[in-house]
Amino acid sequence: MLGVAELPLHGGHVPPWLFDIMRRMARAIVKLVVLELGEVHLLRRLSNPLWFQAFNNAIGMDWDSSGSTTVTTAILREVLAEENLGVWAVGGKGSKSLDVPKELGELSEAGMISSSLGDELVKVSKLTAKADTALLQDGFSLYHHVLIFNEKGNWVVIQQGMNAAERMARRYHLSWEVADPADITVEPHTGALCEKVAEPLNLTDRESQRSRKVVLDLVLESPSRISRYVHVVNAVIKGYKPLFGDLPRPIKPNIAYYRPVSITSRMLKVLNEAYELKPRSFVELLLGTRIGPETLRALSLVSELVYREPPPLKDIVVYSPFKYAYTIGGKDGVPYPVKRELAEEVIRELYEIVKASELKHEEKVRAFRSLARLAPPDILPI
Repeated sequence: MLGVAELPLHGGHVPPWLFDIMRRMARAIVKLVVLELGEVHLLRRLSNPLWFQAFNNAIGMDWDSSGSTTVTTAILREVLAEENLGVWAVGGKGSKSLDVPKELGELSEAGMISSSLGDELVKVSKLTAKADTALLQDGFSLYHHVLIFNEKGNWVVIQQGMNAAERMARRYHLSWEVADPADITVEPHTGALCEKVAEPLNLTDRESQRSRKVVLDLVLESPSRISRYVHVVNAVIKGYKPLFGDLPRPIKPNIAYYRPVSITSRMLKVLNEAYELKPRSFVELLLGTRIGPETLRALSLVSELVYREPPPLKDIVVYSPFKYAYTIGGKDGVPYPVKRELAEEVIRELYEIVKASELKHEEKVRAFRSLARLAPPDILPI
């Protein structure tokens, strides 16, 4: 599975009474997963977008709302900060997404995590953010980034991008379990919910390795030479035949990747940074320079149209975000308003199960486990 969720943008806010219900429901579910299975299993579930969607529905958020990411992860942050479960969450929406290094530093200073783990997680945060902005170019601009992790360094990233023109948001799930340890930008996604399939530039795909190698070789050349390559690329995109040989594949004008490239002063500065750095790996290029989507698109086009090494133009495997129904209703009243009495009853029952688990009352917990076996396998039942 590879990971994305695509959802329409919703306005409005969560009323205080409902936020309180969501927080208590989330606390019960999270504690039960950790008590029964451990913090690694909680991370695995959060990395699965179907489980996350079911969790989001269960606490009262809407199945088709962009807020299912921002509100649910905000509640998770709060629950994990208050409970001593060995799992932490940092980051958030907008400017809070940039606070990850600061928050990790604060956890390190408080003795909650080691400084070496904090430094490693800063790299994870930067690389996963680049994965869904510069490497996977699907038309969505990232505005939300949350990193959830344990003291062993197991991590999950849940982030979201926005396409303002289509009024849609897209959620990405990434995990330590599937990412290549040598380069976590190689196929780091763990699940997908998406109604639409695109043809994006996808340098996270394992099949992009040869194209990535060409890109890395290109940044060792002078910016002026790369500029000349880009002029050739633009001519080919506009319909001029290449000087030699056939193209590796037809140019599809409806794909955003094949837009002509503008050589800007910023792009030249970034290329000069890379030329001076002389990176030995793709990770070093991403961490050591300000390289972004437009520069990587330009270099990928040179790789394809000049050096005949085309990057993959395939989207992530998708599942429908509408697969699971509500437990107690939804914030915006679809399919029905949140039923407060039902919510309170579910919360009471969950906390009884949590207490039974803490006290090792096996009869109550066994009954819960027997119910869990009825859950669909794709949401990793307890």
